[in-house]
Amino acid sequence: MKSIYEMIGAPQQWKQPHLMEPAFELMRNDEIIATLRFKNGFGSSATGTAANGCWTFKTQGFLKSYVTIREQGNENNLAIFRNNTWSGGGTLEFPNGRRYPANSNYWHAEFEFRNESGESLMKFTNIGGFKLHAHLDIFPLASDLKETSLLAILGWYLAVMTSREGEVVAGLV
Repeated sequence: MKSIYEMIGAPQQWKQPHLMEPAFELMRNDEIIATLRFKNGFGSSATGTAANGCWTFKTQGFLKSYVTIREQGNENNLAIFRNNTWSGGGTLEFPNGRRYPANSNYWHAEFEFRNESGESLMKFTNIGGFKLHAHLDIFPLASDLKETSLLAILGWYLAVMTSREGEVVAGLV
């Protein structure tokens, strides 16, 4: 697996290779850069893997939902993403106080992580499709962050979970 740091500035694509499998790959041309695999098609537990790490993600809570992020095999939270449904985003928070705000557009077809100064680190665009996919741009500011791979996988995890929530709501109407 190539390092995500080698791909900064180059266009990348999150893809779902097989419609019936809850698994996704971050691709640059024909190379896999990262993966995200859900335990099943309905739950929120997933594992993300990149060249420099492997993390687990799980959504918890209802009205004030949040996502726990752990290094695989570790029971302690590495970070927590706190959703802010009303503002269309949230914040990734680390125990040492480091924070990465995130936002999305109204239709959830775009999602972006920024640094605390408000500068864009990475942006997911064209999120959607029958087989869920998105374009990912990672900007040069992210090249110095040890969390870049984690952000790229977490952002996609959030996009997939938002898509699933939309499918449930559409089924209720």
